[in-house]
Amino acid sequence: MAQPLATTQRQLVLLRHAKSAWPDGVSDGARPLTDRGRRDAVAAGRWLRDHVGALAAVACSPATRTRQTWALVAAELAEPPDAVFDDRIYAASPAELVAVVHDLPASATSALLIGHNPGMEDLVELLSGQERGMSTAALAVLTWDGGWTDADVQVAQLRDHAAPRG
Repeated sequence: MAQPLATTQRQLVLLRHAKSAWPDGVSDGARPLTDRGRRDAVAAGRWLRDHVGALAAVACSPATRTRQTWALVAAELAEPPDAVFDDRIYAASPAELVAVVHDLPASATSALLIGHNPGMEDLVELLSGQERGMSTAALAVLTWDGGWTDADVQVAQLRDHAAPRG
């Protein structure tokens, strides 16, 4: 069960989108989830509900597969916040993702960032100093003392890592 956060502690959950299809003639940004991806996104939502607790903010890539992942994850949460769809997350470098984290609402102590590899994998390593594979629908839970603008090289502890499957 998720423990409440101290008011000075931040919890950032990174979620790589669930498995997507590669249909002919469809742009990368418009690629939809596969059947497996839809099942795995539901499983990721259940994992978040059971292991992370309430989220105060969500920043999501505008790609179809990340939007679909969020919709399925959100359906599993008691009170999902409204997502902000941020163009900076699509195909982002770790530095660009850190800029997104810095812009999360100061009042939020727990946030979810939904994006793509290799950026998500690289962000886990940048913030925690630990390498973790971020397969489709994988989650990494990072915590640190301070605000969102304190997100920087090896500031975070990797509290949890999972790749739920439906």
